[in-house]
Amino acid sequence: MKSDRLLSLLLLLQTRSLVPASELAERLDVSVRTVYRDVEALSAAGVPVYAERGRHGGIALLPGYRTDVTGLTADESRALFVLAAQGAHAALGLDRALGSALRKVMAALPAPHRPAAELTSRRILVDPDRWMSAPRPDVDLDVLNRAVFADRRLALRYRGSGAPAPKAYTVDPYGLVVKAGVWYLVADHEGEPRLFRVDRVHEAELLDAPVGRRPGVELAEVWELLRTRVERRPADLAVTARVHRDRYDRFLRLHGDRLTTPPPPRPSEGADAEWTTVELAFAELGELRPLLAMGASLEVLTPPAARAYLAEVAAETVALYGGRP
Repeated sequence: MKSDRLLSLLLLLQTRSLVPASELAERLDVSVRTVYRDVEALSAAGVPVYAERGRHGGIALLPGYRTDVTGLTADESRALFVLAAQGAHAALGLDRALGSALRKVMAALPAPHRPAAELTSRRILVDPDRWMSAPRPDVDLDVLNRAVFADRRLALRYRGSGAPAPKAYTVDPYGLVVKAGVWYLVADHEGEPRLFRVDRVHEAELLDAPVGRRPGVELAEVWELLRTRVERRPADLAVTARVHRDRYDRFLRLHGDRLTTPPPPRPSEGADAEWTTVELAFAELGELRPLLAMGASLEVLTPPAARAYLAEVAAETVALYGGRP
C-alpha cells in the first residue's frame, strides 16, 4: 500500500508546480507527517522532490521532471475502458479525442493488463438512455461550454417547463451536467442556484463580464442541492391504492418512485389475496393521471377527492371515444 501511495504522490506532484502538504495529506487520506516521510522516501529513491517551508510553501518536483510510469492496476485499466454516456463526448465534440486518448492509454498500459482492458471495451456497453424514450433534439453546447471554461457570464433566452415563451436571463455558470442523456446548465441567477435544461435554451450569448459565482462554491455542491430539490418536491397528497398481482411488477417500474414506504411483497400465485396495498405521494391531483394507464389493475382507495378526480378523467375519455367516430 505504501508503494501505491508513493506513486499516487508522485503523479499528483506532476500535475501541479507546488502542492501544500495539507492538501496532499487530504487527497491521500494520511497525516501531514506521513506525507513528509513519503517525500523523504521518494528523494532517497532518486526522485528530485523537495519541500518549501512557510505560509505559501509546499511539496514540488524539480522543473522538467516527468515519469512515464502509469502505475495502473488491472482493475484501474479496465475501469478506464468502461465509458458511461458515450453521447456526452459527441455532444462536446470530443469523440475523436476520446478514441485517440484511449489508444494512448492502451499503449502506456503494462503489457499484462492490455488484453483485459481491450476485452472490457468489447464486453461492457453503457447506454444512458431510458427504454422507449422520445427522440431528443440536438443541443448546441458550444457557447455554454466556452462560458464554463472561460469563466464568463451568459445571456440566455430560455423557455421554462410550461412557459408559453422564452424569457431573458443573465447567469453565472458553474458547469454542465448530463443526466440520463439530458444536458443541464448549472448556474446562479441573481445569486440563486438554477437548473437550465440545455434543449430549452433558444439563444445563448457569451458576455464580456467575468463570472460571478459565490465564493468557495463548486459545481458538485450546487448540482447536489438542485438534484435534491427536484427529487424531494413537495408531496402533500397522500394516496392509498391497491394493485393487482399480475401487474405489480409493471406498477413498480412505472410508479415506484411515488411510494412512501418500502414496496410490499407481490402476492404469490395461489395466494388468497390477489391485491397489494401501496401508499403513494403526489403534489396535486393532476399528477394522478398516469395511474389510469394501469387500467383496472390499479384502484385508488383514498382519499375520496382522488377517486373523484380519476373518475372524472375516465368519464371524459369514455365520452371522447364513446360517441360517433
